[in-house]
Amino acid sequence: MSRGRYLLVGVSAIALAGGAGALYVAPLMADPAGIKDCGTVLPPLPAPSGHAPTSVAEPQWAQRGGTVNDASCLSRTAVKGVVRPTNEAQVAQALAYARASGLPVSAAGVKHSMGGQAFRAGGVVLDMRGMDAITLDRVARTVTVGAGATWHAIQQAIHPDFAVKAMQSTDIFSVGGSISVNAHGMDHQAGAVMGSLRSIRLMLADGRVVTVSRTENPDLFRHVVGGYGLFGVILSATLDVVPNAIYRSERALIDYRAFPATFERIAADPSVGLAYVHLSTAPGSLLTEALVYQYRMRPEDQALTRAPLGEVPSTKVRRLTVNLAKKNDLFKTMKWWSEKHLEHRLEACTITRATAQGSGEACLVARNDPMHDSVAYLFNKLPGETDILHEYFVPRDRIIPFIDGMRALLRDQKANLVNASIRAVGREDNALSYAPAPAFSVVLYLNQPTDDAGTAAMRRLTGALIDLTLAEGGRFFLPYQLHYSPEQLVRSYPEVGAFFAAKRQWDPDGLFSNSWYARYAPLVAKQPAATRPSITSGAPAA
Repeated sequence: MSRGRYLLVGVSAIALAGGAGALYVAPLMADPAGIKDCGTVLPPLPAPSGHAPTSVAEPQWAQRGGTVNDASCLSRTAVKGVVRPTNEAQVAQALAYARASGLPVSAAGVKHSMGGQAFRAGGVVLDMRGMDAITLDRVARTVTVGAGATWHAIQQAIHPDFAVKAMQSTDIFSVGGSISVNAHGMDHQAGAVMGSLRSIRLMLADGRVVTVSRTENPDLFRHVVGGYGLFGVILSATLDVVPNAIYRSERALIDYRAFPATFERIAADPSVGLAYVHLSTAPGSLLTEALVYQYRMRPEDQALTRAPLGEVPSTKVRRLTVNLAKKNDLFKTMKWWSEKHLEHRLEACTITRATAQGSGEACLVARNDPMHDSVAYLFNKLPGETDILHEYFVPRDRIIPFIDGMRALLRDQKANLVNASIRAVGREDNALSYAPAPAFSVVLYLNQPTDDAGTAAMRRLTGALIDLTLAEGGRFFLPYQLHYSPEQLVRSYPEVGAFFAAKRQWDPDGLFSNSWYARYAPLVAKQPAATRPSITSGAPAA
């Protein structure tokens, strides 16, 4: 064969390999075509005993009948319909119709809980995203927002002068949803959302509107926060905001066993405003290496100009990186190497390294910047798979043995772990608290096939991780898949029986429900009946 022929064959082979690579990569980078719907793994529930109302008009349906799903894509549920109110009167009308029809009601935001916590089979879903007004009070340093407002929109409204005090580490969630699970995030000093709440405007099952706070209807306040929408419809909330401080972004690679001592130093340093940890998901260093991220405030930086909030760049490249890491161990290793050695060099800085006090390594960001991430790169159009969140709250002195036990379980069960992080939470005093004492939160982001085998494997892993958490004296987070037993729920939350009893006191006809409550409430021993608590400032809906 001539030299030219060899060259032609070589070029053709390279072209074929390049074409094949492009065909392989393209779906991993592609934008999602829409909301995924992978079926359902929710336990079957009895249909509500609805009936035709005699005198109450139907609400204006945004969707009549059909199904809804959540971010897991595995919770497809048939419903009576979806109502998208834009004012309190429309909420009251929907509740009146549901009461007259004998139908359960669930309030929903962006539906990022993963076990049907935002809807109930056969029920009425209130899509609260139409109630999204945002009003900033600069003097009081508060923001009053509709339940459907997202943190992304709130940040845009209060930037550049103010920042959110407490929210998740990403901004896609609605305020009503965050209150309903008492979400927490990067600020180890601020605590969870409950700590920044001044008050909540709430519609009860009978249509009355009340204000709940630490001083007004405080018992109801403790049940609404982290109450999964079971005590009333959150209409709006007033929250604290804080100055939009400028931070120096810092990071350090440590051995995971050094984490407790590292956190003690962070907690003792008031200049550190935000902090979190990523654990290695690479097979060779699984959960043994840790990257500690912290954001430090220095007085001399505060006069600098805050740049407008920008969206996270390179969505397709980031999506490709995440999706490749799901494919095999080599790509997981490459992803972790990239986070250790490359990502910080590509970090978007409010103040460039060149102007940051002459330091070649400093990266300055405003407080809003690290949390202004709508994680578009986590959404994809890949068929037959989905990504699932787990979260476990572990006593601070048990975090190392917990990580060791978790590593063994993940390896033994061949779990496809895409990301793992640690955050600190303080004591949370709501009625169904995930942290009755200060704890470390371990968040796992796992990929699973959506077939029966994938679901069975995730159920086994969930049960094993919950047992490990309980053995270490911890608790698991409730807004995720319903793969745990009633016994595990009661062991983790001994007060859940009293919580369900309080729900029946406030909502004796059971108007508010969701798949989680309908699944577990009948299986938890009933508590003795009590007198329904009194309320103040009740008024008809506007």
